[in-house]
Amino acid sequence: MPHSEPGRAILARLARFGVVLGMGLLVLMAALVVTQVAARNFYDLGLPWADELARFSGIGLVFLSVPCLAGRHVLVSVSMLPDASPPAARKIMHLIGDIATLAFAALMLWSFAEFLPRAGKFLTPAMRVPNWVYYSLALTGSLFLFAVALHRVARTLTGHAPTEPYHDPRDDSGLPT
Repeated sequence: MPHSEPGRAILARLARFGVVLGMGLLVLMAALVVTQVAARNFYDLGLPWADELARFSGIGLVFLSVPCLAGRHVLVSVSMLPDASPPAARKIMHLIGDIATLAFAALMLWSFAEFLPRAGKFLTPAMRVPNWVYYSLALTGSLFLFAVALHRVARTLTGHAPTEPYHDPRDDSGLPT
């Protein structure tokens, strides 16, 4: 893949945007939890919609942030063996991990394809929104994860550094590259 390929830059930007959106969802979730606790303690008022929206925010946070982490190869892993291995063996181990991530994302997408047509038409209990809306961020994150994992596998198989598109030298997030 040539260095100027626009697809990889777009995918990397989408993955980073998922983190930014995820952080917004984290702020929303924290504000909803505080609001819910204050409403219960000070006004003896339950807010079931706030609980449901906080859950929606948590689901979105996780699923929208994971593609960026997968792109940087910083998902939860045990790296003692790859770190102690020669570069060729390390590359194969990372490729196997990326293929496993790709298979997981494909399984998630297949699960959504089976689940959402049946359950998507039902409404959530408190907010009364269709389930397909409620799970839309998880589906979007799974699609991005599939695309990022596929991209990493393709880059590895073509001899390129799979993490390179997801690294931004201006990045001050503290995430390893």
